Amino acid sequence: MRRRGWAALALLVVLGLGAGWWTRPAPSGAAAPSGATPSSASAGTALAALATLPVTGRAPMTGYDRAAFGPAWKDVDRNGCDTRNDVLGRDLLGTEPKAGTHGCVVLRGELDDPYTGERVDFVRGSGTSAKVQVDHVVALGDAWQKGAQQWSPARREAFANDPLELLATSGAVNQAKGDGDAATWLPPRKAFRCAYVARQVAVKAAYRLTVTAAERDAIARVLQSCPGQPLPSG
Repeated sequence: MRRRGWAALALLVVLGLGAGWWTRPAPSGAAAPSGATPSSASAGTALAALATLPVTGRAPMTGYDRAAFGPAWKDVDRNGCDTRNDVLGRDLLGTEPKAGTHGCVVLRGELDDPYTGERVDFVRGSGTSAKVQVDHVVALGDAWQKGAQQWSPARREAFANDPLELLATSGAVNQAKGDGDAATWLPPRKAFRCAYVARQVAVKAAYRLTVTAAERDAIARVLQSCPGQPLPSG
């Protein structure tokens, strides 16, 4: 009788486990539980816009070349200043323009690097200019794999020079990012990650680029800490 009693108890435990007494752990890499999800997000937020992005696989890099996005950097808005100098003039502090360029060419300035939080001195010159670079928030290689290879050359050029898509940052961190998306690279400065992924979502939504499932989940995890993060406009 004692053995039968133990057997009955074991059976009850097994049945209880099947009924939900034990919660199966989340798969590795799954987003942490949160009340804020893309489907429940408020209109106008990056989280809501994330839900509108098509989820696909990553296309190969076949045929990719920086030149496919036009020359770097062209004066696409015809204001007499190329895109790189436009961004330096927008993002640097205390800029000193070169005489005779109508305030266009930046000789020096100071960058409060959004990706690291560090201050970087910019001095134009063959050995110093690269300390500050202009990052494509959605990397051109990533864009190529997620829709841009189907675009016209004019659309790719407009994309590569869109102010919404560009941020001045330190050369070292820009090189470290490479062609990474949010699943493989995020700014070291955690306080800027919400604004960073929101900007990526805005760019991808504006140009109808896709995301991978891993990329979408990585962006969602960041935005769970800031569900009200607004979608920036260009």
